[in-house]
Amino acid sequence: MLRQSLRQARLRCLRPRPMSTPVARVGLICPYSNMIMSNGLPDRNPDGQTKRDNRSAQDPTQNLTQADSISSVIKHDHREIERYYDKIVNSNDPDIQRRYQNAFVWELTRHAIAEEIVVYPAIETGLNNGKEMADKDRAEHQVTKEALYKFQNLSPGDRDFIPTIESLMKDLRIHIKEEEEHDLVKLEEGLLPTRSRDLAQQFEMTKSYTPTRSHPGAPNRPPLETVAGLMVAPLDKISDMFRAWPKESGPKPPSGSPAR
Repeated sequence: MLRQSLRQARLRCLRPRPMSTPVARVGLICPYSNMIMSNGLPDRNPDGQTKRDNRSAQDPTQNLTQADSISSVIKHDHREIERYYDKIVNSNDPDIQRRYQNAFVWELTRHAIAEEIVVYPAIETGLNNGKEMADKDRAEHQVTKEALYKFQNLSPGDRDFIPTIESLMKDLRIHIKEEEEHDLVKLEEGLLPTRSRDLAQQFEMTKSYTPTRSHPGAPNRPPLETVAGLMVAPLDKISDMFRAWPKESGPKPPSGSPAR
């Protein structure tokens, strides 16, 4: 009798209880799909049709939803970096130069660290000569980081402002060309499309928590690079709130100050 009573008590404890507070539906965009998701399931319009994100891949407000591969998101960053560079060297307005200087440093720093954390380990483990390729890329990144550190501390009126970014970009263009025409081609050949999309998602997500200013003395390999980045990034992001940014749409840090 006692055993039966205990068994019934256990069963009562295991029965699901109604929740007093309804579960909120959290909407998000599923990476690399045009479906709008809620709680991990496709969200639907009142007529029952699945909600979709119809922005084009060129829309500056889209981020993860329609990128096709790791190559595509890296090349997109390369074009943005080149565009910011052109804005700096083709302007005589110190305010515009300062705004695009901040954008250039922000974009290039995040891009380089995300490559080192996400892409280069995939090259190392996925290609026969991957370690040599990744080591070479990291060495080139180090040169870029040191030049970027110098550039980010210059002002548009400084004599070395334009020569410094021109020298930086000269070396960076060689790196970009080799990466797009060789490294990424080899990497994509060794990846399934789904794995490439997964890497692209990881790459974009990693950029959200990396530092946004160059720190050439920091480690350039995970996991130490990841740990160092998590420590430094909050300070960089706080400073970003007081910097000026280009007056254009698209992803960029918050800013509430005059050009600085």
